[in-house]
Amino acid sequence: MSHSASAENLTTDGQNGGGDSNMCLELALEGERLCKAGDCRAGVAFFQAAIQAGTDDLRTLSAIYSQLGNAYFYLGDYVKAMQYHNHDLTLARTMGDKLGEAKSSGNLGNTLKVMGKFDEATICCKRHLEISRELGDKLSEGRALYNLGNVYHAKGKQIGRVGQQDPGEFPEDVRQCLQEAVHYYEENLKLMRELADTAAQGRACGNLGNTFYLLGDFLQAIHYHNERLKIAKEFGDKPAERRANSNLGNSHIFLGEFEKAAQHYERTLELAQELKDRAVEAQACYSLGNTYTLLRDYRTAVEYHLRHLLIAQQLSDRVGEGRACWSLGNAYSAMGNHEKALHFASLHLNISKELNDAMGQATAQMNVTDLKKILGLEKGNEETESGNGMRLIPTTRASAIAASSPGRYRLRRQSMDNLDLIKLTPDGKQRDMGEPLPARAGIAPQPSQEEEEESFFELLSRFQSGRMDDQRCVLNSKQKPRPRPRVATPEREKDGEDLLELIAGMQSKRMDEQRVTLPCLPGLNTNRNSQSANRPSPQAPQEADDSFIEMLVRCQGSRLEDQRSPLPAVSTLHDAEEEQNQRRNVNAQPATTVPEEDLFALIQRLQAGRMEDQRASGPAKSH
Repeated sequence: MSHSASAENLTTDGQNGGGDSNMCLELALEGERLCKAGDCRAGVAFFQAAIQAGTDDLRTLSAIYSQLGNAYFYLGDYVKAMQYHNHDLTLARTMGDKLGEAKSSGNLGNTLKVMGKFDEATICCKRHLEISRELGDKLSEGRALYNLGNVYHAKGKQIGRVGQQDPGEFPEDVRQCLQEAVHYYEENLKLMRELADTAAQGRACGNLGNTFYLLGDFLQAIHYHNERLKIAKEFGDKPAERRANSNLGNSHIFLGEFEKAAQHYERTLELAQELKDRAVEAQACYSLGNTYTLLRDYRTAVEYHLRHLLIAQQLSDRVGEGRACWSLGNAYSAMGNHEKALHFASLHLNISKELNDAMGQATAQMNVTDLKKILGLEKGNEETESGNGMRLIPTTRASAIAASSPGRYRLRRQSMDNLDLIKLTPDGKQRDMGEPLPARAGIAPQPSQEEEEESFFELLSRFQSGRMDDQRCVLNSKQKPRPRPRVATPEREKDGEDLLELIAGMQSKRMDEQRVTLPCLPGLNTNRNSQSANRPSPQAPQEADDSFIEMLVRCQGSRLEDQRSPLPAVSTLHDAEEEQNQRRNVNAQPATTVPEEDLFALIQRLQAGRMEDQRASGPAKSH
């Protein structure tokens, strides 16, 4: 939820300035109109032109920064979005505008969250919440609570995505993040009910449902998603209704209520067709195919998987094509149609090779090999045959990756084993630079306690004497020292005057150091003699503001995550609903026909469990 000042409210104020200020405001208004119409790229061009024209009105410039930051955010250029939201924050702090500081902190936090800088995002959003509560602004407080919930929710999802765990099976650090998200979402929901903001209540319920789903509390997830569905129907919000039905289907799947899940997925498919959203239509078909596979209705499953495959081909989604072929191969195999199963398994193998998908390639290769054995097209190796003569699904993801690339599978472990820790020490750095190391055997000799104390006091004395010298005041270096007279003399009066002049000079220097100067910001004209009448007087930052900036700097300086290799970007389809809706049609990214909550792993385990249940045990030996 990003928010910004509007340039429309500044029209009258901006007319008090010069011609450049009027031009700047007119360009900004046109940029704002274009962004509201959905043409953010053209809007950015006008905002940049407004900055080139320049203005000395700080409120106008703050509105431009905020709008530019939001426009770049929706265009997916998060670095520039962060840059302009940071400019807006600097300007708000310079003007002493607390409400503007709160809004810019919230916008900056949202941008940092999308960039994966969750610690910095948390600091900014908490600053937003702190100022909002100081000002008693309930609406701004609600936004801050919602944003904080989004930050912790996204952080938990990203950490949990590494281990590929199912909902409810995440480690403790992920659960703590998700529980923090629940706390802030519940606070937001409570406040929105007090304010009777039904639309905001719907967003909070949707995100609470998503968070409880990840925590494995599927009953609570269903409760909140039903609340979300009710509010969406009340407002006629078809996209929100579609999301709620999709999320309800996912929750019912994990409760084993496959018939209810199918009903919600079918409603999702209807709404996607009404909205003419082909990618979501394909995702619904994929989910329905998997659900009917769990219901053992393989013919219906094949119909939906074929529809998914067709749309994936039309949208050039090769990942979706591969997943559809994989699902079709398994469904046809379960029906006993091994010829078609082999056809789709071969297509899956080719697509996996094209995409360099090691796991998919290993799985498809095993499927092709097993199907050829069944059809008598290839002699099999008895050691790899399973009990029913067929192995379509690998037992674990790790085994598939290890089978396809065993050397690559242990790459991280080997790199840690080969780490030379001595290179991290000062001596190691000297050796790398070619400097000779002192000869030593085992542990270096340690200085005695007396030597340590003596060197310490010597160092302390040297520092103290230096500080004393720095604080001495010399009135006239040419005069020789003389005894202090008891009676006032002309020379003493002159020395007193010199002392007063020196003190006055030092005081004036300190006053200059404490003055707040306008920062050097793009578009700010600081060389004008006349300033806008409505400009607030600059204020010195408070101690709380300084601590806020210090926290940000400390967090930036200690970030170890920046040195890690980034994980592949994964779309967050159900996260932060409003934010995703506004960005979806702006960012030029290929559509994906596979939903984020891919339940195929669950299907694998359920099918494997059913296979075990159907095995006949041999008769017990009689003694």
